[in-house]
Amino acid sequence: MHGAPARQKKCIVSGARDRYLWAVMIRALLLVLEPQRTWDRIATEGRSVARTFWLYVLPLLLLTCAVEGLGMHYWGEWRGDPLRLKQLTVPEAIAHQLVHLAVNVALVFFGAKMFKSLGETFHGQHTYQQAFTVVAYGLGPFWSLRVLDAVPAVSPWVTYVLGITLTIAVLYHGVPRVMMPDPPQAFGLYLIGSLVLALAAGIGRFLLVWLQQGRFVQLESLLVRCIRHLWPG
Repeated sequence: MHGAPARQKKCIVSGARDRYLWAVMIRALLLVLEPQRTWDRIATEGRSVARTFWLYVLPLLLLTCAVEGLGMHYWGEWRGDPLRLKQLTVPEAIAHQLVHLAVNVALVFFGAKMFKSLGETFHGQHTYQQAFTVVAYGLGPFWSLRVLDAVPAVSPWVTYVLGITLTIAVLYHGVPRVMMPDPPQAFGLYLIGSLVLALAAGIGRFLLVWLQQGRFVQLESLLVRCIRHLWPG
């Protein structure tokens, strides 16, 4: 009798969390399907950097990391030289996804700083909050397509090309609506910013592919040992 309310409360909290995670993914999808209306809503919300990171960026990254990590554990990952399909242990999969998380978090903060700096070169008075909002939501489709990386048959470079193409398309509507540059400078800011962001994302993807192929053995071993110490058995 006493356990029933607790179980019911746990189910409600768990269900709300799951619905929120899917809502985050749906917003990333709406940026592709209805970019103008979705960007207008984002600009109206005016979330701070902290709220955007904790309520959108981190949940989306954790969701995609969980899906890809499960794929590495159950379906395997191409490793070694020559490449062979290997199912990763739970600590190995977690170690890989921690690096994925760190690289993508660095990407969004670097991208925001870069967009703000570019805006200043175009004589704009943009805040870091505006630049972070543009980059964080603009990378949503790029991150969402990472769920396909859970399938070993899908090349990570295929998901990179598809994802960054969608991001560049989404930024076309996001830069003028959120950063509000002067019309003569708007296209230049969008074009150069998108190219630099694509380059940064490509470098990050190179590092992650090399990690998956086993080229950072010492880093991987260190992370796996730490995780096994915290995750016994």
